[in-house]
Amino acid sequence: MKSDNVVREKSYSFAIRIVKLYQYLKEQHNEYALSKQILRSGTSIGANIEEALGGQSDKDFIAKLSIAYKEARETNYWLRLLTDTGYIPKKLSESMIYDCDELLKIIGSIINTMKSKIESQTKK
Repeated sequence: MKSDNVVREKSYSFAIRIVKLYQYLKEQHNEYALSKQILRSGTSIGANIEEALGGQSDKDFIAKLSIAYKEARETNYWLRLLTDTGYIPKKLSESMIYDCDELLKIIGSIINTMKSKIESQTKK
């Protein structure tokens, strides 16, 4: 994969939004427990994508992307929870959940493509 690819850029932009959300939760709501959870999972998506890009093999690449996928699922959960408990406005959460879902679709598609590639190579 190229170093200036879509999933890398989108995950980085998403991480910036997560950091800003973390700051908002701390400053506006004095919320520390849930805010740390979403900070960890939301920034981990991009970090694992970066690790995947430096993967030593296709299997390593898939493993790191799979972790990014799981972190995105967790982040989606925290966003819904923070919305339903009134910590973040619905309009903000809808935008962030949309971005998170987009990352899930992209990462999932890359994983499936790579698994198909590996499968076809082993059949040869």
